[in-house]
Amino acid sequence: MIKYLDEKNTYIDETVTIEDGSVIYPNVVIEGNTKIGKNCLIHFGTYIKDSIIGDNCVIYNSFIINSQLGNDSSVGPFAHIRSNNVIHDNVHIGSFVELKNSDIGNNSKVPHLSYVGDTKIGEKVNIGAGAVVANYDGKKKHQTVINNEAFIGSNTTLIAPLEIGENSLIAAGSTITDNVPNNCLAIARQYQQNKDC
Repeated sequence: MIKYLDEKNTYIDETVTIEDGSVIYPNVVIEGNTKIGKNCLIHFGTYIKDSIIGDNCVIYNSFIINSQLGNDSSVGPFAHIRSNNVIHDNVHIGSFVELKNSDIGNNSKVPHLSYVGDTKIGEKVNIGAGAVVANYDGKKKHQTVINNEAFIGSNTTLIAPLEIGENSLIAAGSTITDNVPNNCLAIARQYQQNKDC
C-alpha cells in the first residue's frame, strides 16, 4: 500500500507507477514515465520526471530528471540530478550536488557541494566537498573516469579528459590536469608561504 501524507497537495501523473510501502510527502511532483520502487520515502519539495527509482530509496527535496537511481540509495537535500545519470545501488548523493550524464558505481558517495558531469565513477569512490569536474572546454564536453576506491579530496578540480586510477588519493585543493595512476597520491597545489604583514 502507498501512503500519501497529504493527497490534496501531492501531484502525480497517471503514467507514474509507485510500488507498495512507499511514502509520498506533501508538495511532491512526479511526472512522465516514472517508476518508484518499494519502501521509498519521497520527501516534500521533490520533483521527479521520467526516472526510475529503485527499492528502499530516500529522496529529500531534490530534482531528478530522466535518470535512474538504484536500490538502497539516497539523494539530497537540494540535489539536482539532470538528464542521463545512472546511479547504482547503495549510493549517497548529498546536499547541493549537481550530476549530469554520469554513471555512479555501487557504494560510492558524492556527499555535498559538488558538480559531476560526463563522468564514470567506479565502486566505493568518495568525492570530497566542493569537488568539481571541469568537463567543458568552451567548445566540447569531455569525459572523466574515476576508478574503484579512489578518494577525491575537498575543493579538487578535475579537468577533463582525465582518468583517476584505482585506490588513488587526490589531495584536497588540487587542480588535476593529467591522468593519475593506480595506488597513487596526486598533489597539485602551490606550497604555502607565510610572510610578515
